[in-house]
Amino acid sequence: MTTPQHAPVLLDRVVALLQPALERPGAVLVDCTLGLGGHSEAVLQRIEGVRVIGIDRDPAALALAGDRLRPFGERFTAVHAVYDEIADVLADQGLESVGAVLFDLGVSSMQLDVRARGFAYAEDAPLDMRMDDTTGTTAAEVLNTYSVPELTRVLRDYGEEKFARKIARAVAREREVEPFTTSARLVELLYAEIPAPARRTGGHPAKRTFQALRMEVNDELAVLHRAIPAALDAVDVGGRVVVESYHSLEDRLVKRAFTAATRLDVPDDLPFIPEGSEPAFRNVTRGAEQADEQEIEQNPRAASVRLRALERVLPPRGPHRGAVR
Repeated sequence: MTTPQHAPVLLDRVVALLQPALERPGAVLVDCTLGLGGHSEAVLQRIEGVRVIGIDRDPAALALAGDRLRPFGERFTAVHAVYDEIADVLADQGLESVGAVLFDLGVSSMQLDVRARGFAYAEDAPLDMRMDDTTGTTAAEVLNTYSVPELTRVLRDYGEEKFARKIARAVAREREVEPFTTSARLVELLYAEIPAPARRTGGHPAKRTFQALRMEVNDELAVLHRAIPAALDAVDVGGRVVVESYHSLEDRLVKRAFTAATRLDVPDDLPFIPEGSEPAFRNVTRGAEQADEQEIEQNPRAASVRLRALERVLPPRGPHRGAVR
């Protein structure tokens, strides 16, 4: 069972959105953000015969989810990959298309809970923030090597931080005294640089900076920009793509991709729709769905969720890739 502190957001609604696409014989779900496996476990329990391919870039998450989902045997396959590599993952599994693709974006509860990973600002910890801690640039390296303009861009674009340039200058000044290695010193700097009136609103003053650094370290928006089209291409007719976003930048990117996929690309005054001009997808959700007050009370992470879903209604143009296997 999923423990309360790791309860997947909108679990019942997500499974309900996926179910029509996964009740077909031989259907496969790609869980692009496996984490601790809560969504995958619910799908495997509630939908008979479905197979799940769980992708995660975090080896620790794959190990924990693998233990949790081992009772499902060959119905579950764990894959160490970044979720924009969907096409490669399917090819490796001998699949041309799948029934559904799920994204639950952002940082997982497990990553926040493990102090050494450096995602949380509440405790002093190494400034790492890599979702795959075996490769890539750490948050400390970003702070200690990026120029002031580069740091300003990261804090402004990914954290929507009003004081981005002021903070970037302070980081550049302080790293000359001593490089940044742990979170407590960065949090102390943020308290000093963000004016008191601004600290009293919008949550913890370190929230935006830590979010920005995490997104930069893991290249999250660029990966998502590549992953959504790959997911849309991966599902066959009747297949669905379901996305949970927790940040306005993520949701904006998903909304744009979904709008493009469902847009009728003909002039408004055209009296008929030419064959081949119909959109290949339809919206399953009306805009973005949000959690209700009861779920937010039980699971505070749900407060910022935006849930969107599409269904493929026409086959891809060009050579047909075959039925869902």
